[in-house]
Amino acid sequence: MAAAAANSMLQHSSSCSLRNSQLCLAESRKAQRLACHHQSRNNIVAKPIKWGSNLPLLRTRDLEPKKETRGLAVRCAAEGIERRMVIGAAAAAAAGETKVAVPERLKVVALVACVMCLCNADRVVMSVAIVPLADKYGWSSSFLGVVQSSFLWGYIFSSVIGGALVDKYGGKRVLAWGVALWSLATLLTPWAANHSTAALLAARAFFGLAEGVALPSMSILTSRWFPTHERASAVGISMAGFHLGNVVGLVLTPLMLSSTGISSPFILFSSIGLLWLSTWMHKVTSDPRDSPFVSKSELRLIQAGKTESPAGNGGKLPSLRFLLSKLPTWAIIVANITNNWGYFVLLSWMPVYFKTVFNVNLKQAAWFSAVPWGTMAVSGYIAGTASDRLIKAGYSLTLVRKIMQSIGFMGPGISLLCLNYANSPAAAAMLITAALSLSSFSQAGFLLNMHDIAPQYAGFLHGISNSAGTLAAIISTIGTGYFVERLGSFQAFLTVTAFLYFISTIFWNLCATGERVF
Repeated sequence: MAAAAANSMLQHSSSCSLRNSQLCLAESRKAQRLACHHQSRNNIVAKPIKWGSNLPLLRTRDLEPKKETRGLAVRCAAEGIERRMVIGAAAAAAAGETKVAVPERLKVVALVACVMCLCNADRVVMSVAIVPLADKYGWSSSFLGVVQSSFLWGYIFSSVIGGALVDKYGGKRVLAWGVALWSLATLLTPWAANHSTAALLAARAFFGLAEGVALPSMSILTSRWFPTHERASAVGISMAGFHLGNVVGLVLTPLMLSSTGISSPFILFSSIGLLWLSTWMHKVTSDPRDSPFVSKSELRLIQAGKTESPAGNGGKLPSLRFLLSKLPTWAIIVANITNNWGYFVLLSWMPVYFKTVFNVNLKQAAWFSAVPWGTMAVSGYIAGTASDRLIKAGYSLTLVRKIMQSIGFMGPGISLLCLNYANSPAAAAMLITAALSLSSFSQAGFLLNMHDIAPQYAGFLHGISNSAGTLAAIISTIGTGYFVERLGSFQAFLTVTAFLYFISTIFWNLCATGERVF
């Protein structure tokens, strides 16, 4: 009966092609439904089909013989409809088994963002815990600056070494060792504080020594795993995690200090570091070409999106004199000095600032201090996305880097000048939020520019500039303490910092370039 129905369908199709196409379509649909009904019954009796199985789909043209009319094969239009119905049904049945693949590079940058969050949270713990420690041990404002800067004593040395190690061994291994060591240092910090001042300073210096590899590792990993037109967004995501670490540290630390004691936040964050490490070692490689998880199509996208693939330098580093002989190198160094100067002043002294100037308690100071860092995380991602879009639109790298860095310096400079006239905690928090949010545009400026001018030596150059920036951070952190102690106000130092931002903006626009130099 199924054969008779199919024959009827073919006759209708053949005749209507010569007469009336609309009448043919109606008749063909009717005949096709009849054929499908009987054919499906026969199929069920003869051989049950298990949907979602790996058996190949049966095609209608394999089941029905072709019929010749005047030397031409006549096939009913309904045959194509039926075939699409069979294929569509199978696809719908298999839809439940389809999984959306997340690009491997997004998984890598997510893990990098998490560890950058932890990196900054570990730093901030001491910025909050130092307030009750100072009350307990009777430390002066100037000595507070020494304790705060002790982190930077080790950081200044490991930046150059860490950058060179990243260039030679890759970001995965170097970052893993860094996380393991700084988690250990975090765990030992409360014990050191109870033992002696010297032990505390040594533990903080060791902590800084371990953390110095974080930013060079992040920078190299994002440059290897992302094409040029996505790199600013990748750095934006990573640095968003970095800034959110401030929020996590500033919010959780005072709560834990008041409820579970001074050791609890240090124990918590060191434990999280070890947990992250267990995932990192099994899921990530320094280069996407070595990853067993990355697909061939994604690897082609990453490689095709790079303007230049740096040739291997065999672990050989350029001379320092050679790097410092070019003005674009100095543009990056000066930008890093200015960025770190302002950043560490705000990072280290914000809780003390709100307590000293506006007499708010530790919990309130932590909340006022946390809000700016949260907005900085968002604005940093916006800066990265805007930078990538400008590059895709055809603007030169040089112009894009100069625009982003100018916003990153002029914005906080103006905001810090206005901060001198803030008369309430809310107004001060708004101005600090504006300063930090706009300073995050530097991530799409000098931080990316290292790979533009020296793709082979980006880690080493990052280490050199970061060491200079760390020295500036030490001076600014200690200097703020002495200014506050002798002048009784933050205003003078905020004004000095603002003018440093303005001078660095001019130097950057005169000397920076997006072209390859080394």
